[in-house]
Amino acid sequence: MPQEAAENSAAGADTIVSLAHVTLTYDDVRALDNVSLEVRRGERLCVLGANGSGKSTLASVVCGLLAPDSGEVTLVGEKVFANGAADFDAYRRARRKLGLVFQNPEDQIVTSVVEEDVAFGPENLGLPPERIEHLVRRELRRVAMERYAKADPARLSGGQRQRVTIAGALAMEPRVLVLDEPSSSLDVRGRRSVMKVVEKLRGVGCTVIHVTHFMDEALAADRVVVLDHGCIALAGTPREVFSHVEEVRGLGLEEPFAGILSSQLRERGLDVTWTCDEDVLLADLSRRTYGVSAAAVIAPAAAAPAAAPVVHVGSVHFSYEQSRRRRRASAVPAALDGVTIDVPRGLHMVLVGQTGSGKSTLLRLIAALEVPDQGSIEVDGIPTADRRRRRQLHGRVGYVMQRPERQLFAETVAQDVAYGPTNLGLSPNEVDARVRRALDLVGLAGKDGASPFQLSGGQQRLCALAGILAMEPGILVLDEPTAGLDPRGRRNLRRILDSLNDAGTALVEVTHAMEDAARADLVVVLDGGRVALEGTPAEVFSPDNAEKLHDMGLGIPQSLAFALAVEEAGGAHLGNPLTNEALADAIVRAAGAADKPSAPCAAGTPVTADGRDE
Repeated sequence: MPQEAAENSAAGADTIVSLAHVTLTYDDVRALDNVSLEVRRGERLCVLGANGSGKSTLASVVCGLLAPDSGEVTLVGEKVFANGAADFDAYRRARRKLGLVFQNPEDQIVTSVVEEDVAFGPENLGLPPERIEHLVRRELRRVAMERYAKADPARLSGGQRQRVTIAGALAMEPRVLVLDEPSSSLDVRGRRSVMKVVEKLRGVGCTVIHVTHFMDEALAADRVVVLDHGCIALAGTPREVFSHVEEVRGLGLEEPFAGILSSQLRERGLDVTWTCDEDVLLADLSRRTYGVSAAAVIAPAAAAPAAAPVVHVGSVHFSYEQSRRRRRASAVPAALDGVTIDVPRGLHMVLVGQTGSGKSTLLRLIAALEVPDQGSIEVDGIPTADRRRRRQLHGRVGYVMQRPERQLFAETVAQDVAYGPTNLGLSPNEVDARVRRALDLVGLAGKDGASPFQLSGGQQRLCALAGILAMEPGILVLDEPTAGLDPRGRRNLRRILDSLNDAGTALVEVTHAMEDAARADLVVVLDGGRVALEGTPAEVFSPDNAEKLHDMGLGIPQSLAFALAVEEAGGAHLGNPLTNEALADAIVRAAGAADKPSAPCAAGTPVTADGRDE
C-alpha cells in the first residue's frame, strides 16, 4: 500500500497522534524519511520493520523523547513541533500524557521495591499521596503483580519486571502508551503475560503503539504499519498487510505462523486459501485430513549419534550472594543445583527454561567466567577451576552475551572486532583478514568504519558476534543470540551458526524460541537450577512432555502444537513435526491419503470441528 494510505486511513477520525512529513536524520542517515501517520484514540497500532528501519526512532518521536528535523508533530492535542522548531512547553505538557516501556525493563526500574518503582512516575507528576497509593494498587492489580508489591524487582523474572515497568507507565495514566519491543527478551510465559496486559488496555481506552519483531503479536492490532529505511512501506489491517506475502518477505519480515504454513502448503500443491488466522486454517485442514491413520505419517528422526564431550559439567552447584552484609546470614537460592550435562564435540546443544532457571549462569560457568561452588566443569579437557590452565581456554571458547551492547567499546566496528584476535597475538595481516571474514560472515561488510554505538540493536548483536568469530573458537557459547533480531536477521544468524556447526564448532546456546531449539542436536531443559529434561528435540518436545513443559513456563514448537490441534479437532495424526517444513510435508501426505478411495472418510466430506459427520 502506498504512503497515502497511511496518511488518509484515519482521516476525519478522533486523532491523538499526528505526524506530517516528518524527517529525522542521524549522521547523514535518514532514520525517518517524510513519514506521515495518524493514530486514533483507543487504537492499537503495531509497528513492524527490519532492524534499522526506524521503528525505535518513530517510537521516540511519538512519545516525545525526540524532536524531528522537519515536518509537524502533534501529540495528545499539543502541537509540539512545527515550522522547523520544537515547542518545549508543549512537549512538557504532552509528556504528562505519554507513557513508554523500553525493550529491557532494567533500563526503566529505578528503585529496589516494586510499589515504590510504580509510584515513581506519579510522584514526579506531583500527585497527592492518597491518589498515588490508589494508582499503584490499581495498576499492580491490572498487571497481576499486587502480591509482589513489597518485592525487590531485581529478584523477579524478566516477565515480572516488564509487567512492573508497564504498571509504572500506566500509573501515570497516559493517554498513549508506547511499547518498544517489550517481549523480545522474555521467555514464553513472560511474553504471554505481557501480551495479556496489553490486551486489557483495550477496555480502558488507552491508545497503544506497539513495536515488535514477533509477527503473531501484530495479529491482535487494529492496524499495522511497516517501516523500511525510515519510510512507511505498508499500512492496513494485519490481514491486509500480511497478505502482501512477497512484499513482506522482501522487507525482511515474514507472515505469522498460519500465513507461513498456508504459503508452504500452497507451494507444495495443496489447494488451501492463504490465511493468517490459525482457527480458519485449522478447521480447513481438520476436514481435509479427517480419518487418516497414524500409518500415513513418518516417524521422528533418530537420536543424534553419540560423540566425545567437549564440555563436561559434573554435579555443579552455584549460587549468587546478594551482598557482603548478608553473606554470613544467608545466600540467594542456588542458581544451579546439581547440574550434570555433557556437550558432545561438534554438536549443537540448546538450553531452554523460564527466566531464572539457571541458563545464563551455566553459560558463564562453561565460558570460565565463574567457577562452581561445588562440582566440576571441564572444557576441552581443561578444568575451569584451575586458574593456571584456564588461560589456555582464551580463544578456544567464544562467549556472546545476552546484551551485546555491553561487549562493544571501540570507536569503530573494525577496531571492536579486531580486539580479540589482536590479544591472541596474531599478526596485523592475520587480524585484518579475520576481521574481514567475520564481518562478511555476519553481513556487516562495509560497516567497518562505523561506530558500533550507531548500529541498530540487531546490528550490534551481529557486531559482537563478529568479534567472537574473529577469534575462531572451537566452542561457541551464545546467550539469546536471536533476541532483538528481525525475521531476516534470525534466518541469517541461523545460517551462520549452522555453517559454523557444520565446520566442527560446538555450539551451546540459550534460547526462548522453541522453534530454534527444535533444530538443534540436543536440548536441555532447566527448571529451578536443575535439569528437568534432556535429549534430542524429538524426545524433549514429545506430546507426552507438552503439559510438563507448559507447567515450567515453556511450550512446544508451534508446528507440533498445531499438529496436535489438528488431531484434537478430528483431523489426521500428523506425527510429531517440530518444524514448519515437517508439518507442511505431513499435512500434504495426510491430505493425499484422505483422497484415496480406501481412506475412512473421502476428501471433502463435511465434518464438524470435533471430526463427526454433519
